[in-house]
Amino acid sequence: MREVVFFPAGRTPALLAAARALTCRGCQVAEVPGPQVTHLLLAVPAFEADGTLKGGGTLEELLPRLPENITIFGGGLKHPALEGKKTVDFLEDENYLAENAAITAYCAVSLALVRMPVTLSGCPVLVVGWGRIGKCLASLLKSMGARVDVAARREKDRAMLRALGYGAVETASLGGNLLRYRAVFNTVPAPVISEEQRAYCQKGCLLLDLASKKGIAGEDVLWARGLPGKEAPESAGLLMAQTALRLAAGG
Repeated sequence: MREVVFFPAGRTPALLAAARALTCRGCQVAEVPGPQVTHLLLAVPAFEADGTLKGGGTLEELLPRLPENITIFGGGLKHPALEGKKTVDFLEDENYLAENAAITAYCAVSLALVRMPVTLSGCPVLVVGWGRIGKCLASLLKSMGARVDVAARREKDRAMLRALGYGAVETASLGGNLLRYRAVFNTVPAPVISEEQRAYCQKGCLLLDLASKKGIAGEDVLWARGLPGKEAPESAGLLMAQTALRLAAGG
């Protein structure tokens, strides 16, 4: 069996951390692209808006220096240069998504703590959305003593929220409910809180949007996308390395 050799393309903090983690686990990590490389490791997400690689360079420059049969790991691997290539998208891997959601939740709480004039103990907060990140975030906030409400669209989700000890709010009818919160965390990549609804928020309420597409209207919203790579690059890189090793082994 051919030895696995990784090449991390780009110098983002998370990719550098992933390379260190792979090396510490005894893996071969190439410093330059070449014929010995079996697996190309890209960032998560892999590309800037203009199609260049996160961390620098382009696929058009990189791929000719690598074997034709290389396996490409990363996030959001939709790119014309990858047509016909073997790609493994971390953002389609359930294990990666769950672990990444937990890291995102910790980063979100860390951002909130340095921006709020109160502690979370006894603090009324709202989490909008009951997906992976919403679940991790609500659990973490509750463990820190916050009074947590969660806005969810489906009645069965709201029933489960009540059973778990959270306050449950219908997403479509936030409105005046917003008045009670000191912080609102959105995880839904769609419009959920309009400018009109924003008027109900108390003065100084922290509005933190974690979604890939902004869901809270207004310019004073902290739109915090890609938190793991920015706020916890070592944790993000370790997760990338662990995922790469598992998937390279066929797991």
